[in-house]
Amino acid sequence: MPPKLLRQAPPGPFREGFFRSPIRGPVLTGILGTILLVLVGIVATTGFLSHIAYMPDLPGNAIVPADRDFPFTFDWPTSPSWLYALNQGLHTNVGLMVIPFLLAKLWSVFPKLFKWPPVTGPADAIERLSIALLVSSSVFQLATGVANAQYWYPFKFNFVVAHYYGAIVFVASLAIHVIIKMPMVLRVYKDREWIKPIRQDLDEPTISRRGVIAFAGAGALTLLLGNVGQSIGGPLRKTALFAPRRDSGFPVNKTARAAGITPAMTGPDYQLVLRAGDQVTAFTREDLLALPQHTATLPIACVEGWSTTQEWQGVKLSELARRAGAPGASQVLVESLQEGGVLRRASLSGDQIAADDSMLALKVNGEDLSPDHGYPARVIVPALPGVHNTKWVGEMTFRA
Repeated sequence: MPPKLLRQAPPGPFREGFFRSPIRGPVLTGILGTILLVLVGIVATTGFLSHIAYMPDLPGNAIVPADRDFPFTFDWPTSPSWLYALNQGLHTNVGLMVIPFLLAKLWSVFPKLFKWPPVTGPADAIERLSIALLVSSSVFQLATGVANAQYWYPFKFNFVVAHYYGAIVFVASLAIHVIIKMPMVLRVYKDREWIKPIRQDLDEPTISRRGVIAFAGAGALTLLLGNVGQSIGGPLRKTALFAPRRDSGFPVNKTARAAGITPAMTGPDYQLVLRAGDQVTAFTREDLLALPQHTATLPIACVEGWSTTQEWQGVKLSELARRAGAPGASQVLVESLQEGGVLRRASLSGDQIAADDSMLALKVNGEDLSPDHGYPARVIVPALPGVHNTKWVGEMTFRA
């Protein structure tokens, strides 16, 4: 395109003055950006912490290769017991609060999409690229995060892996954007631009800057109130209008039927196999019930943001390690009776085995585990993601 034509803006939204709202501009954008920076800072921090606790490609991984190799294990803390529930509650609920403020900020900068010429130099090209990555990655993260919380997977990729790498792109582009735009934001506050009157040379506003911020805040509060009950649990779960689970009882992520667990697998012939080196020990469920029993009230929390607190009873993992011939074990590989699925194996560290309330649970709230909650036995470790608390445990391999 000839330089003269390039300088001449096309008709429509590319022409100066096409967008006439007087409240769009650096002031509104700077205030919304400040609010978003705080919110996404919480979401990003809790997201990466969740990844450390949950993902297979980092220390503390939950998914173990089928060849039984033990991964290097990060000692994700087991105290306080509500640590992971708090982390994921913040991650999902604050993530929902981001949505209205992000939409408001995108509205405030919408005319910038039609800037002409689109790029005026290398520095401008870098800024425009960072904005494109920031917008696309933020929309991707929020859309897939909401879909995951609703157990809706229209996409064909691994959500956890895609969400992690999407977060890296988002944080990198956000850092570039903050560096470029921070002088403008500081000027807004330093020069007290945010209290100056709206420009009079444009159309009469239908809403004030404060109105836009209040409207976005009301949307964020609505989303929070409609979801936070699933993180708090108990009777408040019924108030979680935007969550897939509203039953105030004990939620289930995967049923026994969905996992392929049959009555024959958990019936009278069931045995828990313990391995430590060349030593192999087997226990029936009656044998396990005859061992010293431990009771603890512990929460269990899932990556989708829900949590619930129940009273568990079973055999301490440290006791099972001793019975297996590996007292003070440094790791244990837990395998489910579930025959398929990448989450049928979990690796726990020495500190997680030794934690006083870590156990192989046989009962919950004084009753035998139901099939959907892991009968005949499941792992319960304080403060760990629900995916680590393997259900329908069939085999445990300890490393001394």
